[in-house]
This record gives sequence, C-alpha cells and structure tokens, in this order.
Amino acid sequence: MAKLSSLLRNPFSFLFAGSQKETRLVEYVLREHGRGRSLAEILEDPFIRNRATDAQRARLMDNPDVIRALGADTRT
Repeated sequence: MAKLSSLLRNPFSFLFAGSQKETRLVEYVLREHGRGRSLAEILEDPFIRNRATDAQRARLMDNPDVIRALGADTRT
C-alpha cells in the first residue's frame, strides 16, 4: 500500500529511482579522485563494484561532474 500511495503522490518517481544511487557513486568517484586515486583504481574499488553493474559504471563516465573533474586534471 505504501508504494501505491507513493506512486499516486508522484506518478513519475520511477523515472528517478536510480538517481540517488548514481549521485552517491558520482560523489564517491569525485571524492576519491580528489584524493589522488586513478580513475581505473576507483572503478575497481569494492564500493563501486558492489553497487554498480558494468553498464552503470560506464554511465558514470557520462556524468558532467565526472567529465569536468577528469578533464581539469588532464589540462594541468
């Protein structure tokens, strides 16, 4: 019943179901990259591997924040 009432309150909530999870993964990638870890190392980290499929990890590379952070490091 709780799921139905939630769906009635926000009928498009299913479109954003994975966004919180993706946000946490992006934040982790950015934080660890800021600490000096390589992207390859971060993507193989158990935190990422246990929470994201290969396709989800690949999609992280499409995130504008990740692109900006990695791009900024390649310019310097």
